[in-house]
Amino acid sequence: MSIFNMNYLAIDYGTKRVGFAYTVNNIIFTLPQVNNDELLFDKISNIIKTHTINKIFVGISEGKFASVTKEFVKNIKVSMAVPVETVEEAVSTIEAHKLKKTKRIDSVAAAIILNRAIGL
Repeated sequence: MSIFNMNYLAIDYGTKRVGFAYTVNNIIFTLPQVNNDELLFDKISNIIKTHTINKIFVGISEGKFASVTKEFVKNIKVSMAVPVETVEEAVSTIEAHKLKKTKRIDSVAAAIILNRAIGL
């Protein structure tokens, strides 16, 4: 399967909110951010099914929050039937703020992460 036939999901993981962006035919779309709650994995599973996701990228940064994100990545690898990779997300939220003033800033950050991962 070529890169152009694959759909990707990027996740900007946070303790309160989680942002999402996905690709279809190499066009990046954002989804509404969601609260990080007990339904998070169900929501991710639904996104995977709805958008036929072939691979997930999770933004990860350095510092003490990196260990929290790594635990999330470990859990998502066990829970979802698609490959999962991490992508350096340093300053993606800052970049997102510069690009767009929105309440969906976490999803815009996810779009930046996805762009870095697949190089669009």
